[in-house]
Amino acid sequence: MAEKITSLQVAQRAGVSQSAVSRVFTPGASVSKKTEEKVRKAAEELGYRPNVLARAMVSGKSRIIGLVVGYLDNYFYPEALEKLSNGLQEHGYHVLIFMASRSAGNIDDVMEEILDYQVDGVVLASVPMSSDIATRCQQAGVPVVLFNRSQDIEGITTVTSDNYAGGRKVAEFLLAGGHERIGYISGWQGASTQRDREAGFRAVLSEAGRSVFAVQDGMFHTENAQAAARQMFDVDPDERPDAVFVANDHMALAVMDVIRFELGLRIPEDVSVVGYDDVPPAGWPAYNLTTIRQRANLMVAETVAALLDHIQNPDAVEPRKVAIDGPLVVRTSARLPRGWTPQRTET
Repeated sequence: MAEKITSLQVAQRAGVSQSAVSRVFTPGASVSKKTEEKVRKAAEELGYRPNVLARAMVSGKSRIIGLVVGYLDNYFYPEALEKLSNGLQEHGYHVLIFMASRSAGNIDDVMEEILDYQVDGVVLASVPMSSDIATRCQQAGVPVVLFNRSQDIEGITTVTSDNYAGGRKVAEFLLAGGHERIGYISGWQGASTQRDREAGFRAVLSEAGRSVFAVQDGMFHTENAQAAARQMFDVDPDERPDAVFVANDHMALAVMDVIRFELGLRIPEDVSVVGYDDVPPAGWPAYNLTTIRQRANLMVAETVAALLDHIQNPDAVEPRKVAIDGPLVVRTSARLPRGWTPQRTET
């Protein structure tokens, strides 16, 4: 077995102190360009790799962020999580991804494991957490930011799109299009995103003296959304909606396929469909889905900035709730109100 190269050997080869070697491989540490070049050249010649875990034990900072993900089948998450990882890596942090189910109990088990890694911070992507584990994180000095999920837990920063406003925009659009029987296919009831989108949607209908014509639960899953579409639209013509708001695009695409290819209905002539997220397939010609855009770039930037603020200024930064407005992207899956034209709104 080859001998493990130490920082002392690198220092001797480069003609510098061992502490200078440490500074070169510590993100943000002060070191001259000349010293850095000498150290990196010596490290490359010797095949030296810094011991990140040992450095973390000395400094008390692992520069590791725990990223907890509930599920990846929604097109929105792989892209958003890639942006999150890249954004944190740009600031010298490494990302460990943990998968978890949607239940708070499961998240608590995962969080216990994450804390064992001595992480500097945690991002929970569309998963909840209990107040008990939030307190544990605060006591351990580990800041937590919720991404695309909001909870009323003291001391926790949350970053979402403005889901309530988005739901309102969908209802206003469908009412302006003259729809009389407007349905709704919901997401998982435990999600704040689902709750707020539905609340905004129903509020506008109520203000107009209307109510939701039909409701089915899609659970934010393809199979559930397909079953919901069959139950909602495989009925007599006067009993089915002439428009439906689907709580996210992942479900909306599945709903459109059932409506067109199983039930033989036309979109938007027989039924208008509107989604939420603006995932890439929503803009494909096969769907041309009218939807609310979640502005992932802005959401990620706010999440990274908030987490770094909490890490670097733990006593000076107040937790906050960030809700980012998203535009209605009008395509051709829904009847156009008079004066509207299909367009793609830029970020």
